[in-house]
Amino acid sequence: MNRRQLLASLAAPLRAASAPSRPNVLLLSVDDLNDWVGCLKGYPGVQTPNIDRLARGGVLFTDAHCPAPLCNPSRTAILTGLRPSTTGIYNNEQYWRPNYPNLVTLPMHFRRHGYHVAGAGKIFHHVAGFNPPDQWDEFQLQQFDDPWYRRADWYPWNKRIPAPPGHPFNGLSNFAGEFDWGVLPTAEKDYGDQHAVRFAQSFLARPQSKPFLLAIGLWHPHIPLYAPQRFFDLYPEARVHVPLTRDDDLTDLPPLAQKLAAFRRDEFERIRSTGKWKQFVRAYLAAISFADSLAGDVINALDSSPHASNTILVFWSDNGWHLGEKQHVHKSTLWQRSTHVPLILRAPQARFHGAPRTQPVSTIDLYPTLVDLCGLPSPDRLDGISLRPLLENKSAPRPPVVSTHLPGTHCVITNRWRYITYPDGAAELYDRRADRHEFTNLASLPRHRALIAGLARHAPASSMPPVPDNTQFNFDFKTHTYQRKAQP
Repeated sequence: MNRRQLLASLAAPLRAASAPSRPNVLLLSVDDLNDWVGCLKGYPGVQTPNIDRLARGGVLFTDAHCPAPLCNPSRTAILTGLRPSTTGIYNNEQYWRPNYPNLVTLPMHFRRHGYHVAGAGKIFHHVAGFNPPDQWDEFQLQQFDDPWYRRADWYPWNKRIPAPPGHPFNGLSNFAGEFDWGVLPTAEKDYGDQHAVRFAQSFLARPQSKPFLLAIGLWHPHIPLYAPQRFFDLYPEARVHVPLTRDDDLTDLPPLAQKLAAFRRDEFERIRSTGKWKQFVRAYLAAISFADSLAGDVINALDSSPHASNTILVFWSDNGWHLGEKQHVHKSTLWQRSTHVPLILRAPQARFHGAPRTQPVSTIDLYPTLVDLCGLPSPDRLDGISLRPLLENKSAPRPPVVSTHLPGTHCVITNRWRYITYPDGAAELYDRRADRHEFTNLASLPRHRALIAGLARHAPASSMPPVPDNTQFNFDFKTHTYQRKAQP
C-alpha cells in the first residue's frame, strides 16, 4: 500500500456506535520507563509499590514492547494503530496531522462514537503541532519542570523563566538542554506532573453523563531526571549498582548497529569519565519512584470514584531507556533495554487478574484492544492485534512482535529470540533465554540460517519512506493549522 492508498483508506467513513452504555477508559502513561519496575524485576531493589499493586490486581504483560524506540514514532504508532513502516513517521520531527489529515486516532475514534474524551500531560509528542485540539473535548497541556529550557516556538504555552540557582543540578557544566538530574528548589506539589495528576483527580471526582476516555500522560522518568529529595533518599548512592557492561560488547555488531549504538555516546562517556554514572542511575531510580507515586495518586482517584467498577485502566510506557548497556544512554536502539516496557491492563472483562501473561505483545495492540473491549466498530486499518484473547485465556497464542526504528530497520521478538535486520542485509540475533544481556550476536552462525529466514518473514516487507518533517511546514499554534512550504 502506497501513501496515497493509505490516505484513502484512512478517510473511509466509520459506522456510528449504537450501544447506550459502554465502559470508560483511563489511559495512564509514563515516559521512557524501561523494565526497572518491581513486578518486571529489571532492577533489584527498585521501589514501585503502586505499579506493582496494579499488576497484582490487573493483567501484567511481562514481555511488552514498543512499536518504536523513540517518543514521537512510538506514541504516533500507539495512538494511530499504525506502524512507522506504514506511516513513514520515524523520528521526533515529523508531524502526523499535515501528512495524514484524515487519520482517525484512538481519542478521535472514541470521541466520534459517543465518548467524552479528555486528557492532560504528554499523550502525543509534547512539542507544539503534535496534539491537535480536535482530538479532545478538554485537554490540559504539559507543564514542565524546566521551563527555563523550553523553546518558545516549540512550547508557546510555556512561560520561560531564568534557570534557578544551582542549575545544572548534576554539577556537570558541560551538559546542556534536558540532560540534567537532581532535586528542584520547589515543593513536591509544584512539579510539572502534579498538574496532570490534579486534572485527573478533578475529572474522576465529577459525575459523567457519557462514557469517557481519560488520558493522563506523566513526564517522569523522562529527562531531566528531577524528583523530590524523598525519592533520592530511597536509593543511597553506595547501594546503587550500574548496569553490567562489556568493553568488547560491540565488536560483533554490523556497522549500522554500531552507528546506532554511538548515538549520544559522548554523554555516556562524560558520565563515566567524571564518576557520575552511579549518580545518573540513582536519579533515574528516583524519577521512577516519583512516577510510581504520581501514578498511584491517579489510580487511587479512580478507585475511590464512582467510575471504578466500569473503567478499563491501561498503564504503559512509550519506550525503554538505556543507562550504559551497550555503552549507550537514551533510547533509539532495537535492543531489549530500549524496546521492553511496562504494560498493565485492568478491565472488567479480563479473567485471571494477577496472573502475568508472558507472550510477547506490543503497545501498538492497545488501539484494537480498547475498541474491542468497548464494543466500538474497528477502523479499516490497524496494524496491532487485540489483546482480548490473552485477557480471557492465559495461554492464547500470539504472533511475534515487531519494533521499528528507521526505514528497513526492524526487530522481531519471540519468546526466545530477538532478530534485528538492517536495510543493507546485516543482522543481529540473540538468544533471549541464554543471553539476557544480548552480549553475543549469533546472526553469522550457519546453523541459524533457517531460524533467521523464518523470523525475517515477520518483519515488514517494505517501509514507507519518511514523510516530510516539521521544517517543511509553517505551523500556527493559535489556529493549529499547517501550511506546506514551497519546495525548491
